[in-house]
Amino acid sequence: MDKGTVQDLTFYSESLQEELQLYIYVPANYSPLYKYNILIASDGKDYFQLGGITKLADELIDDYEIENLIIAFVPYKDIKDRRHKYIPSGEQHEAYLRFLAHELVPYLDQEYATYQMGMSRGVIGDSMAATASLMAALKYPSIFGKVILQSPYVDADVLKAVENFKDPGSISIYHIVGKGEDQVVTMDKTIKDFLTPNRQLHDLMINKGFTTFYDEFDGNHTWKYWKPDLRRALIENFN
Repeated sequence: MDKGTVQDLTFYSESLQEELQLYIYVPANYSPLYKYNILIASDGKDYFQLGGITKLADELIDDYEIENLIIAFVPYKDIKDRRHKYIPSGEQHEAYLRFLAHELVPYLDQEYATYQMGMSRGVIGDSMAATASLMAALKYPSIFGKVILQSPYVDADVLKAVENFKDPGSISIYHIVGKGEDQVVTMDKTIKDFLTPNRQLHDLMINKGFTTFYDEFDGNHTWKYWKPDLRRALIENFN
């Protein structure tokens, strides 16, 4: 099996007014003669290191289980940076969404042979990074047509954004949460119930008419469960 390459680059964001370290996975079969889907991962270093998603993509592309795929990884700097950018009440949240839609996507479309359509672009995240991914698609549905949510952080702002969304047919949602996520110890050492608000989110999406895949796994809020789910997530979204 041929391995793709991971390109490490420094990217200055005008929206965020800061320099970001990005990683871009380019599959082994890359050629400008073909077209490629795009997946953008917030919590990028975690998907790269803990999720092992590049190795999985190599395998699935090689076995023709998914279409051609380029993955862009956007890491966070620290806990404070993550909170500021990923959740709706964060002071850099809107700027982060603008960066994803209006800076990162145009860069990828310019540098690589991409389809340049909403349904050929996905966003993925775990926990707060899933929240950012969902909010990006709700704000820019013509840019991001696929959303992969692994145990998203859901609060009143998220539920309100989904409730107010006018075009649920424009995006597809892949959504999982663990049955053991009713008592999650967060990065700031508080205990939160993730399961109940995720169920509320799912019910709301069904009522609104979203196209959604939903599953509750036997497990808690850790990569022990998110990593093995990635195979199904990629196949469901990019087969």
